[in-house]
Amino acid sequence: MREMRRSRTAGWGLALALACGVAAPVLRADLQAALGEKDLEKRSKLALDNAEAALQAARSAYQQDDLEKTRAAVDEIRKSVELAYQSLSDTHKNPRKSPKWFKSAELATRDLLRRLDTFDHDMGYDDRPMLKPVEEKVQQVHDALLLGLMEGKLK
Repeated sequence: MREMRRSRTAGWGLALALACGVAAPVLRADLQAALGEKDLEKRSKLALDNAEAALQAARSAYQQDDLEKTRAAVDEIRKSVELAYQSLSDTHKNPRKSPKWFKSAELATRDLLRRLDTFDHDMGYDDRPMLKPVEEKVQQVHDALLLGLMEGKLK
């Protein structure tokens, strides 16, 4: 009985460590892994996961006053979002007929925009211009995904 409690406690401890981000560097997605994915829809998902991880990396680098790492992470966000959109475009699927991955990407970019806006407000006034082009690109991708879901492809 005690061994069973210990294993449950250990399981909860691991779950708590993962939730707190202790193991986050180990779980961080990689853009190269996304590029290696053959399935374009899954590549899109991996790229957006990488954008989320890059945003977390940018936040932590900014909190440590490392602007070079912050710029690199912000650039990786842009590259990841571009890869996700390009991957979905390369499927040549109609978003209205096969909305699963398109809607998932639309929701992820909407969440990413919200988190980028919060990061923008948390940054100092002089540092904000590095984030504006990325916010604009993510907004363009989000609008294109939403338009595709609402209108479909042009005939």
